[in-house]
Amino acid sequence: MQCFDDFATMTPPAAGSSLTIGNFDGVHRGHRALLARTRAAATAQGLAVGVLTFRPHPVQVLAPDLAPPLVCSHADKRALLASLGVDLLLEQRFDRAFAALTPEVFARRVLRDALAARHVVVGYDFTFGARRAGTTDVLTTLGAELGFGVEVVTAQAVGDGLVASSTRARAFLMEGKVEGAALVLGRPHHVNGTVVRGHQRGRTLGFPTANVRHADGLLPRRGVYAGWLDWGAGARPAVANLGFNPTFGDGPGAQTVEAHVIDAPDLDLYGKSV
Repeated sequence: MQCFDDFATMTPPAAGSSLTIGNFDGVHRGHRALLARTRAAATAQGLAVGVLTFRPHPVQVLAPDLAPPLVCSHADKRALLASLGVDLLLEQRFDRAFAALTPEVFARRVLRDALAARHVVVGYDFTFGARRAGTTDVLTTLGAELGFGVEVVTAQAVGDGLVASSTRARAFLMEGKVEGAALVLGRPHHVNGTVVRGHQRGRTLGFPTANVRHADGLLPRRGVYAGWLDWGAGARPAVANLGFNPTFGDGPGAQTVEAHVIDAPDLDLYGKSV
């Protein structure tokens, strides 16, 4: 997968692209529906599969006080998109200058010129350009003028009255409802970190845990969860405790992740990325 961070300096794909646009936080089932349609058009027309996303998240720039925690890390988003067959990823640096582009300039300079778009797939609620003036109808009109088709994908229902969205996945995680989050995401949620040395109290008590210095990904609400621990040798069943380790009176601190591998309690995982 080729990755670029600015439309002004990227190399357009020679064959043209079938492209989808969005923040893709969590790469949930709604995003996967967009990508499926993007891949289908790319295959039919002999185009590269492209994704245009933004870094940082636009809300972090335009309304930082309202910016939500991200469901997945930048690295995880890249890996997930690559696993779904994306050939070309433009992670556009988002700032106020980029936000000020009109819909017409965005469509011409970014979609047509930089990304060589021949087919563009967007969600039903997609908006773009300064003050979100561009709608799916505006994009369709601009596409007809600039030489690319536009396909609008409807909301993706994943349960009774439940539509796949990053907002819904985030809310489930913050409520500790990991089954609901998995339903929206289309996979179990995961976080990344490095195993560090703790107080080794669990080992003393006959219940050794891997103390994970959390690095990336939204942690669910504090509590005890059944899950898996993966350190590159295959995922193993584990019990994960998410909290602030109040049991031993250490005082307040950063949220911790402690994982006990059920069928291999004596593993030495210090320093490993999990």
